[in-house]
Amino acid sequence: MQTITRVAELRSTLAKSRGADRRVGLVPTMGYLHDGHMALIAASQAQCDVTVVSIFVNPTQFGPNEDLSSYPRDFLRDEELCRDGGVAILFAPDTQEVYRSHFETFVEPGDLAKPLCGVFRPGHFRGVATVVCKLFNMVQPDVVFFGQKDFQQCAVVRRMVIDLNLPIEMVTVPTVRERDGLAMSSRNRYLSKEERQRALAINRGLSAALDEFRSGERNVEKLIAVARGHLEAVDRLQYLELVDGDTLKTADSPLRRPAALCAAAYVGSTRLIDNVLLGCQLGSAMRG
Repeated sequence: MQTITRVAELRSTLAKSRGADRRVGLVPTMGYLHDGHMALIAASQAQCDVTVVSIFVNPTQFGPNEDLSSYPRDFLRDEELCRDGGVAILFAPDTQEVYRSHFETFVEPGDLAKPLCGVFRPGHFRGVATVVCKLFNMVQPDVVFFGQKDFQQCAVVRRMVIDLNLPIEMVTVPTVRERDGLAMSSRNRYLSKEERQRALAINRGLSAALDEFRSGERNVEKLIAVARGHLEAVDRLQYLELVDGDTLKTADSPLRRPAALCAAAYVGSTRLIDNVLLGCQLGSAMRG
């Protein structure tokens, strides 16, 4: 495995792979890797000849009072995990390499960035779309891999790929969970033992609604009520919404289209997100 920090070296190295007509996969991450990331890496390994993992804690997607400075980092451990996972290139640029002096060009996402997390994290998806677009330009992958846990992020990036005619296939990998059902996240390390137990209420609520859906329930309000009934253990429920799987607009009753039940909640000072798909399969986006 090569660890590369400069764009010029990255492009030079990947040019050799493209010259040999090898398929390049990209797994964009902010590091502090866990089994969810490893599932993305495994998916890339299965579908591509060369897997690139990027590690970059992107400052433009954090708000003024969010956890940029304290976001968990352990580069040596990440490097070892990538090597063990068969990654060909670990791309770990610093902030100056990604955002040069006087940087002022951003990707502005549309309506998909406005609901759900967009209400509470203004500017977040602008930062996400910008850094992801930059990574796509730096790596020029054939395929990119994202996790379903970040459902809205997947929707925003997929739309960007289509709208900007990017020659990239996007693959969404199902959410990986801890044995107790908690969706894997780098931020789980913030939780105390007691908080972690209370955080399980999020998955319990979403799973209960999914069970009702599988049993035939199609009323939006009833499905949300089922989930909400399990969420009293969290300290603050930021949102619990059932949205259309494509537009992210509030789903209509009775459900006739693929939908996603999405939640964001604080347990202690830790913000957690999760979702379940109701008759919705997220696959690969068409190439732009």
